[in-house]
Amino acid sequence: MKRNTWQREAVREALDTTEGFISAQALHSALHASGSPIGLATVYRALGDLATSGEADSLQSPEGEALYRACSTTGHHHHLICRNCGLTVEIAADEVEAWAKGIAAEHGFTQAAHVVDVFGLCANCTQLAAREPGAAATPK
Repeated sequence: MKRNTWQREAVREALDTTEGFISAQALHSALHASGSPIGLATVYRALGDLATSGEADSLQSPEGEALYRACSTTGHHHHLICRNCGLTVEIAADEVEAWAKGIAAEHGFTQAAHVVDVFGLCANCTQLAAREPGAAATPK
């Protein structure tokens, strides 16, 4: 169990007040803007620890950047994520679970694990794009 330092608590609190997923760099910038002296390496370490303990979700953006958010669901789950506004919906995906176990067993794998996050446009951003072509093309 990791020690609960003031730095880790500051990262946890900042993550709790952030909507959607955020990068370590963006969270670090927000902490500094609020007057925190916490270092970027410490933010990365704290986010990694929070993700490992299940207190934060972690995923890789389509661009390959690690993103984090406070976890509201315990246990294994998946996400639908809007590429434009960042809206995130936690979903159960029983079909994915069955497929992953089946395909692993078919190839002789045991104790298989997986990560599935689906990126797209939410209903609001889809409507915005229909009204204003190009408006939902660039993530905020």
